[in-house]
Order: sequence, then C-alpha cells, then structure tokens
Amino acid sequence: MSTRPLARAGRRFALAGAIALTATLALAGPAAAHAEVEADKPQALAENVTLSFVSEAESASAGFTELRIVLPDGIAPADVTLGEGPKGWKLTATKDGYTVAGPALKAGVDAEHKIKVRQLPDAKELAFKTVETYSDGEVSRWIELPTGGKEPEQPAPVLELKAAAPGAKPLSPSPTATAAAESATPSTASPTPAAGATGSDASSAASDTAADEDDGMPSGAVAAVIVVVVLVLGGGAWWLVKRRAGSASES
Repeated sequence: MSTRPLARAGRRFALAGAIALTATLALAGPAAAHAEVEADKPQALAENVTLSFVSEAESASAGFTELRIVLPDGIAPADVTLGEGPKGWKLTATKDGYTVAGPALKAGVDAEHKIKVRQLPDAKELAFKTVETYSDGEVSRWIELPTGGKEPEQPAPVLELKAAAPGAKPLSPSPTATAAAESATPSTASPTPAAGATGSDASSAASDTAADEDDGMPSGAVAAVIVVVVLVLGGGAWWLVKRRAGSASES
C-alpha cells in the first residue's frame, strides 16, 4: 500500500491544526492599543527624558483636534515641555497633566507628539491616561487600567521602566512647579479688600477674618478681658464694703 495518501493527509491535518492554533491565539490575545507611549530613556529617575505618544486615528470622517494626557504621580505639569507635535498644535498645562491641541488633522491621520520630562519618578511603570477629541466632537477615552488580570478594552498607554541607576536621586521640585503648588494652596493670611471694593465687600472680608479668629482669641484680647473682670470685681467689693460701713454707722 502506498504511503503517499497518508503523508498528504498528515500534512493537511498539520496545516489545519496550525491555522486553528493561530486563530485561537489571535482571539485570546489582548486587543491592540490605539494609544501608545515610548521613551528614549525608560528608566526610573532618568532625567531629561523624551516621551513619544501615538494616538491611532479611528474615524474615517474626522481628524484629531486635541489630546488630553493625565500625568502619573511623580510628574508635575510644570516639568513637561513640548518637543514635537502636529503643525500649529500647542501644549497647555492642566491641573493634572496637559493638552496638545490645534488645527484638525486629516481623517485617518495618527496624532503623534513628543514631550520632554525633567525627571521620571521612581516607579516600575507609568500610566498616561489619554482622552482624544475629533473635529466632529467624538471623544475616545483610553484611560482603563488592568484589573483582576483582565485586559481592558480601552487601555491607557503604559510605560514600563527599568530600575533606577545606582546613586540616582529625585531632583528637587523645579521653581515653576513649587510656585504652582503655592498658588494652589489657600493663603492663611487675613484677606485684604481690593482697591475699589464696596463697603459690603469690605464687611464680608472683615467678617471672614473674624470667623477665622474665632478658633483662637489673640493673647492681647485675653489680657484685656482679665483686666476688665478684675476691675468689675474690685469695684463691686468696694461698693459692698462701703454699704456695710454705712449701715453700721446708722445703727
């Protein structure tokens, strides 16, 4: 009996098995990210690092007009500057990150931009939640993080970092970052009415100041109260002694 038919059947079976395995792996694998980030120095505590972001276009009729990036803990918005971006796009710092925006890109064109970071934090990985806005108002949010071992449907771009180099230390906060933090912190000083403020405005400011001082009376005020109490008690005692003396003389 010829072995050729058996050999052919074996090859066909192997080919069908390979195709089935490939399809199974493709279905089981995580969905491809539509927002990605890379670094020229992906290492914890690395300084002057350039991060490259790519947002893949999904709309066939509208182009990107804005990307909003939420920075991870350890990177201040003031420590980020724009390196490269689409023509006419500018970077604007926000409370928790930044936006890059400008004229709408053509439909189907990916949005790519680079930023320079003063220093990366001491971490194993960094997530950069990204919100994309198209010219037709459509918004795509790539902000989900893995939970319970499951891959999210719209994952945030994640940058994996190597361990910090020996001797590497965190830099002190930049002056701009420190100033921004101080401006965001409410002042404890007494409010001063602005020039041209109305009487009601000034009264409101004064009442606010009084309310702030209710929690702790100044030491000078305490001393004044004590003096008044002593005088009142002393006067009352003198009046009582005088009255008793008068009553005794009359009797």
